[in-house]
Amino acid sequence: MPKIKKMNSSKNSSGGRHQGKKKPQTSATKKSEPKKFEAKKKPTGNFKDKPAFKRESPFSKKERPVSREDKPTPKPKQVKPENGIEGIRLNKYISNSGVCSRREADVYIKAGSATVNGKLVTEMGHIVTLGDEVRFDGSLINQEQKRYVLLNKPKNFITTMEDERGRKTVMELVANATKERIYPVGRLDRNTTGLLLFTNDGELAKKLTHPKSNIQKIYHASLDKKLSNSDLIKISEGFMLDEKRVIVDDISYVVNQPKTEVGVKIHSGRNRIVRRIFEHFDYSVVKLDRVIFAGLTKKDLPRGHWRHLTEMELNTLMML
Repeated sequence: MPKIKKMNSSKNSSGGRHQGKKKPQTSATKKSEPKKFEAKKKPTGNFKDKPAFKRESPFSKKERPVSREDKPTPKPKQVKPENGIEGIRLNKYISNSGVCSRREADVYIKAGSATVNGKLVTEMGHIVTLGDEVRFDGSLINQEQKRYVLLNKPKNFITTMEDERGRKTVMELVANATKERIYPVGRLDRNTTGLLLFTNDGELAKKLTHPKSNIQKIYHASLDKKLSNSDLIKISEGFMLDEKRVIVDDISYVVNQPKTEVGVKIHSGRNRIVRRIFEHFDYSVVKLDRVIFAGLTKKDLPRGHWRHLTEMELNTLMML
């Protein structure tokens, strides 16, 4: 496997010294008094259009009478729990229960769809604590327990909650995994197989799909023809695709397999990125399988089957 060349860019900065003219000593100047120097900080930006600010004495504010205009606008009061126990906002409680999104919950609360301990609640920011009875449209709701389900996705299933055209979705494969409503993290194409994570943990899902997280994925690609060594090197060094640079973390031939079988490690989340990489060099991807996702593997997980994450796997994800 060729070594991936890493390009390091460094910014060189240079600065010159400013020497002022020496003033001649006068008789009034004391020889014993040391010369004072003040270090001048070089500005880091363009300050031509920025106004100069004056620092006021802290005592001047006490002497100056405070007018009504100077008084800060009071913040709206939040409803605090009577028992003093910290809780969460009602809209988040409803969202966690799987009824709707937090934004939609605000609309329903304002419309009078929610009650807490038998009392109608319509104000925003109401706090719900442990032991409160929350009802939505008369039905008792509870916060969901966090669930994490790993699926080895087979071919011909689309990654969506439901499909208007009646095609098979991945939700059918995990329908019996848990009673809580779970969602797929990211996407896999209809013809792409491999690891797909489901959860109702919105914060973790956002973390795993955000570009800044640099979550690594490893794919096994089967091509329509042998990948030349020169093209493999070009891919490993990076190239421009649709005016954006593609960086592949690693690429190599699969051990003891023909050169049509290639392994690709990548952290980019761009749509169909692996297929588009090979199409750019005039190769067609016959099969594509995601074998590793965020450190999770397909070990002991047959195609079309799912399992819950272990405690160790979950702890590893939380540390990413």
